[in-house]
Amino acid sequence: MPRFAYERGMLEIMSPSAENEHTSHIIALLVEVFAEEMNVNVYGVGSTTFRREDLERGFEPDACFYVQNEEHVRGKPRIGLNVDPPPDLVIEVDITSPPLDKPPTYAQIGVSEVWHCDGERLTIFELGGEAYAQISRSVALPPLTGEILSGFVKESAALESAAWLRGVRERAQAAKPG
Repeated sequence: MPRFAYERGMLEIMSPSAENEHTSHIIALLVEVFAEEMNVNVYGVGSTTFRREDLERGFEPDACFYVQNEEHVRGKPRIGLNVDPPPDLVIEVDITSPPLDKPPTYAQIGVSEVWHCDGERLTIFELGGEAYAQISRSVALPPLTGEILSGFVKESAALESAAWLRGVRERAQAAKPG
């Protein structure tokens, strides 16, 4: 299914590859498992289309989650950025470089954290003011670093899925405080 991004008159239509879809699925699964093990409620809304007509911007991430604002949107059949907050965490997988620069759109809409994966390396960015800065550790899920996430993405290609998932869960359990 194609994904769309819109920024002030420019529409980007992307047809994700199997590699892109698998990588975004793996990263979203990591969020779910770590959140469960850390007893953090998350509300995943996948590649929901988000629009801000007043800003002439919109996007469909590869995956996204409400973490800090989970309670605000939980169970809502529709989320509208005119009344609801943007997702707290957006996951972008760019195996090939798209022409549209999405971080400024995310920043203007107010997405607080973006995880960007190029297929090999996952980098975490936090919104500070009007731009993103790279950070080493996730604010949404503090045990996770770009290095840990990158390692899990690489392992997912080498291990059988059940073994990989068991390893993720074990690592998440080991990261629990106390």
